[in-house]
Amino acid sequence: MLADDQERVTVTDTDARETAATTRLPREIWVLVGASFLIAIGYGLIAPALPNFAVSFDVGVTAAAVVVSAFAFVRLTFAPASGRLVTRFGERPIYLWGLTIVAAGSLASAFAVEYWQLLLFRSLSGIGSTMFTVSAVGLLIRISPPHLRGRASGLWGTSFLLGGIAGPIVGSGLVVVSLRAPFLVYGLALLLTTGLVWWQLRNSTLASRADEDGEPVLTFRQALRDRTYRAALASNFANGWVVFGVRMSLIPLFVTAVLARGEEFTGFALAVFAAANAAVLLVSGRFADTRGRKPPALVGLALLAIGTVLLGQAQEPWLFLVASLVAGFGSGALNPAQNAAVADVLGRKARGGGVLAGFQMSADVGAVLGPLVAGAIADSWSYGAAFAVTGGISALALLVWIPARETLPARDAAADDEQERGEPEHTAQDAVSECCDLDSTRRR
Repeated sequence: MLADDQERVTVTDTDARETAATTRLPREIWVLVGASFLIAIGYGLIAPALPNFAVSFDVGVTAAAVVVSAFAFVRLTFAPASGRLVTRFGERPIYLWGLTIVAAGSLASAFAVEYWQLLLFRSLSGIGSTMFTVSAVGLLIRISPPHLRGRASGLWGTSFLLGGIAGPIVGSGLVVVSLRAPFLVYGLALLLTTGLVWWQLRNSTLASRADEDGEPVLTFRQALRDRTYRAALASNFANGWVVFGVRMSLIPLFVTAVLARGEEFTGFALAVFAAANAAVLLVSGRFADTRGRKPPALVGLALLAIGTVLLGQAQEPWLFLVASLVAGFGSGALNPAQNAAVADVLGRKARGGGVLAGFQMSADVGAVLGPLVAGAIADSWSYGAAFAVTGGISALALLVWIPARETLPARDAAADDEQERGEPEHTAQDAVSECCDLDSTRRR
C-alpha cells in the first residue's frame, strides 16, 4: 500500500512539473518585457518636450510638427531594410544595434544647437526604432513556445502600454528642469537597457537560433499567399489607422469642437481607452492560446468598429467615455491574437524579416493615412462621417479575417515542441508549404 501511495505521489509530482514546463514562459520573454517597459517610458519621456524643444530653435509650429513626423516617416521607409537586416544577421544583434542607435540619437538630440541637427538626430532615431521593433517581434516568435504566443504577445503589449502611460508623467516633471533633460535621461536609460538585454541574452540558445546556418527563409511574397497573414495585415492596418492615427489626432479636436470640453477631459478619455486596452490584453492572449487566434481577432475588430463609430455620434461626455471603453476593449482583444497568428505563419525556426517588416509597415501606413483621410472628411462633411469611415476600416478588416484559417497549433504538438526545443521545427520546404497551403488548417 505504501509503495502504491509513493508511486502515485511520484507520478503526480512528475505531471505537475511537466504541466509547469509547458505553461511557463521562458526567462528571455521576461527580459524582453522589461526592456519593452523601459523603452516605452522613454518614448513618453520625450513626448511632452519634443514640440516645445523644436520651437525653441526659433521655428514655427509646422517645422516643429515636421520633427515629430520625421521619426514616423523614417520608421516607415526603413522598415523593409530592417527586415532584410534581421533575415541576414538575426534578431538579437539587430535588436541591440537598434537600441544603440536610438540611444545615440537621443543623446545627440539633447546637445543639438540648431534645428536641422535636432531633425537629423530624430530621423536617425527612427532608423534604430524600426530595427529594434522588427527584431523584437522576431525574438518573441523565436523564443515563445507555440502554445504560449498569445500570452507572450499580450504581456509584451501590456508592458509597452503601461510604460507609455507612465512616461509622460515622468517626462512632464523633467521638462520643468530643462527641455533637454528628457532626451538625456532617455538616451542613458536606453544604453542601460541595451547592456542589460545583452547580458541576459548573451548565452541564450533560444535567442541565438537565428544565427544558425541552414534555417528556412519565408519571404513576404510567400507569406502573402496565406489568408491568415493577409488578414493580419488588414487588421494591423486598421489598428494603426484607428489607434495610432485617428485616436491621437481627431479625438482632441472632437472633444473641443463638439463636446465643448478641455484638454483634461481629452486626457481622461485617452486614459479610459488605454486602461480598457491593458485590461483585455492578457485575457485575450490566454484565450488565443487555448481557443484559437480567430475568435478574439474577430471580436476585437467588431468592438473596435462599433466603439469608433459611437465616438463620432456621441453628443454627451458619458457616451463618449463608453465608446472609448468599447474601442479600447476591441484593440486589446485584437493585438495578441493577430500577433500570435503572424508568429504561427512564420514559425519559430524560419527567418522572415520581410514578413515581420511588412506586418509593422501595415500599422505605420494606417497611422499615416488615417489622420489625413479622417481629417479631410471631418473638414468636408462632419466628425461623425470621419469616425464612421474609420470604423468602416475595422469592419472591412473583420471581413478579411472571416475566411482566414485558424493557426493555433495542436496542444500535443506544442507539448512535443516544448520537450524538443533543440530540434528543427520544420524544414524550409515545410515552412513555405505550410504558409502557402490555403486549404490546410491547424485547429486545436
